[in-house]
Amino acid sequence: METGSEQQTWDEVRDLYFMEQAIVYAVQAAAMEEVPVGALLVDRNGDILAGAGNNCIQANDPTGHAEMHTLRAAAERLENYRLPETTMYITLEPCPMCAAAMIQARVERIVFGALDPKGGGLQSQYSIGCDGRLNHNFTVHGGVRAEECARLLKDFFRQKRKK
Repeated sequence: METGSEQQTWDEVRDLYFMEQAIVYAVQAAAMEEVPVGALLVDRNGDILAGAGNNCIQANDPTGHAEMHTLRAAAERLENYRLPETTMYITLEPCPMCAAAMIQARVERIVFGALDPKGGGLQSQYSIGCDGRLNHNFTVHGGVRAEECARLLKDFFRQKRKK
């Protein structure tokens, strides 16, 4: 039996599991030559409400981020634009647009993989939804499977540069 720092909490195990599912969507996006970002929305019972990968390029849609597709699909499924008591898993720190959309949806918690040092909306550049300045805030946990998520992005852009 594990003790002390070796023991993982249920939340850590859950976060690792669901981030793996978000990574699957990121890999699918990369296979379609989209930037490999994946997102997954889970309710408080651990049921997956929706998931998606980026689809900006093929759809010619600047709002075609994985988070936006996931929010739309979950809201349609639940027939409600509010998504309280949910956790969004994303392979890359959300941009300001996606962070603002998650505020509007009332997402409770955000778990992300890699930091986005140039455009991150939660920690790297901005603190949207984390600083108490808006009408809704969420808790944020970054760095879950960060190396794996960052490697997907680095490999994708390395391949793009070779072409």
